[in-house]
Amino acid sequence: MRLSAFKAVRPRPDLAGEVVCLPYDVMDTEEAREMAKGKPSSFLHVIRSEIDLPPETDPHTDAVYKLAKTNLETMLKEGRMVQESAPALYVYRLVKDGRNQTGIAALNHIDDYLSDQIKKHELTRPDKEEDRLHHIDTTGANCEPVFLAFKSNEQPEIAQMLNQVADSQKPLYDVTADDGVRHIVYAIEPGDMQNRLTAKYQALSAVYIADGHHRSASTVRVGKKRREASGPGSHEWFLAVTFPDVDLRIMPYNRIVKDLNGLSADAFLAKVKESFDVSEGKGQTALHTIFMLLGDKWFTLKAKPETYQGADAIGRLDVSILQTRLLAPVLGIADPRTSERIAFVGGIRGEAELVKLVSSGQWRVAFSMFPTSMQELFDIADAGQIMPPKSTWFEPKLRSGFLVHKF
Repeated sequence: MRLSAFKAVRPRPDLAGEVVCLPYDVMDTEEAREMAKGKPSSFLHVIRSEIDLPPETDPHTDAVYKLAKTNLETMLKEGRMVQESAPALYVYRLVKDGRNQTGIAALNHIDDYLSDQIKKHELTRPDKEEDRLHHIDTTGANCEPVFLAFKSNEQPEIAQMLNQVADSQKPLYDVTADDGVRHIVYAIEPGDMQNRLTAKYQALSAVYIADGHHRSASTVRVGKKRREASGPGSHEWFLAVTFPDVDLRIMPYNRIVKDLNGLSADAFLAKVKESFDVSEGKGQTALHTIFMLLGDKWFTLKAKPETYQGADAIGRLDVSILQTRLLAPVLGIADPRTSERIAFVGGIRGEAELVKLVSSGQWRVAFSMFPTSMQELFDIADAGQIMPPKSTWFEPKLRSGFLVHKF
């Protein structure tokens, strides 16, 4: 497992609070435009550069990607972003509700992805992968890190060393975002700590993509293309932050559906009862229990044992049970990756968001899920299997703009 220090492009310290922003894929264009209003140094001008073009602009045109490159270069030229003079590793700590989540920010190698030492658990959507590919290739940079995880019991010294740095060193940045999450970044300069951390990381048998499947798949394609054209180089490496699994928290990824596939509410409920024990109201949160909002009523769906007993690691997931026993056979959503009748709502938005969407009349039914566990993620990735789309929502999210890898 390879790891490399790098000369990061990063914000001028006094501007960090304005520069850093949420990742590109947790908001739409209009939300990004509103977030960046009055913030000329916001990194949204790089990762969502369509906000600087007319509202009717297709966000996937060459002009958008070229503007992203221009905006990044302008921030460097004007000194709002600076580049390190020596390659460093970085410690990135997030603090939410009194919990620390402390990881190592560095470069990982595309060949470890290709050899499956960097393990995946989701398929990518072609349109989203192409979007990030063009962004990465045009800017010549990893503007946002991939979020990785490792089994902390395999190399417990890594977490110990990261916490040692965070507990004893002066940070480069200490920014509390508007959602109350505190983001603290430290540099590990060349020397003994950097060497020891690199060696321990290289001893890991595997790391796992927690969030950023599209970013990693896209940057690997860019790296392969550039390697074929010009040989080895910095384009073979991509930016990631790797966290010990014990620090991580997965929230549910909820589902909303536009219609009942031509069924009346009563007929729909009758079909649901074939695979689930259904009761009105919300019961106790538990594995294999799903809360369903139909109209203005909540129901508790408890999966019948035959829906998961004897199943493999994927088949036992609640998102799989919902997909194979309800979404596909009852609502006719065979492929949730491509169907326009279903959408996904990150658990951070809460069930209030589901109520809002269903009461708007644009969505007919919503499903509040029990979260997938880290062990389930590891089991599936180790087996070389793929989870259903949108099975995990990691929180808190990394902020974009703290560290950039230009290649």
